[in-house]
Amino acid sequence: MTGRVPRTALAIVAIVVVLGAGIFFGAYYLLERAKPFALGEHCKITTSAGTLDLDIEQSEIAATIAAVAARRGLPERALQIAYVTAIQESKLTNLPYGDRDSVGVFQQRPSQGWGTSAQLQDPVYATRKFFVALEKVKGYRGMPLHEAAQEVQRSADGSAYAQHEMQAKILAGAFSGRVPKAVHCWFPLSEKPVEPRAQAARKQLLRELGDDSPTKRAWQVAAWYVTHAQRYGLREIRYDGVSWTAADGHDGWVPSDAATGAGKVRVL
Repeated sequence: MTGRVPRTALAIVAIVVVLGAGIFFGAYYLLERAKPFALGEHCKITTSAGTLDLDIEQSEIAATIAAVAARRGLPERALQIAYVTAIQESKLTNLPYGDRDSVGVFQQRPSQGWGTSAQLQDPVYATRKFFVALEKVKGYRGMPLHEAAQEVQRSADGSAYAQHEMQAKILAGAFSGRVPKAVHCWFPLSEKPVEPRAQAARKQLLRELGDDSPTKRAWQVAAWYVTHAQRYGLREIRYDGVSWTAADGHDGWVPSDAATGAGKVRVL
């Protein structure tokens, strides 16, 4: 005797399969995002407004956005607007994809005249374009952060930027250099010693921040170097009687007797 499977049973099976797939892919995504933390690659940003945990890529991009803002002589308010935008659009990551043809940190679209896809995946270029557009927004300094962000982005739901305001204020205080010793990172050291590429790091920093960076914005420079230490094999950053070392990155900035010279950040 053959029987037919009731439709209700088939529906239940289908629901279980869909839920199972959702749980699997959700868990996979969370595990992928957690990998840097499990491997010990992590940055902590701390100001009086609160503490944030970021991975190293997010921290590098946050430092880059701040450097470009400083080079353009923009106020911290502009930096906060950029951060609420970048957090909402990409979670501070340099995405090679997005809605329709959107790419990069700010999910800008080549078809809307922001630049080529390759250009927009350069965080320095993408940030410059964002600030050029922001500077054209009349009265942006007095606007709520999310409204100013929406004036630049013209997204479907501009109110979404508002949920990131506290994070943006923490990041802006830290990466502008206004709050000293606010950023520290740690990561596994290579078993084979990596030759520090301090000159290469300095060249990139100057591209982002400008020629006055070594003396006028010391804590901002120090934070930039710490977030880029893994990329360039930097082992120690010294400034103003304290130092950060890659070997003890968890400890953050600790007192140091090593001299750095007046107003200068020393990189080893």
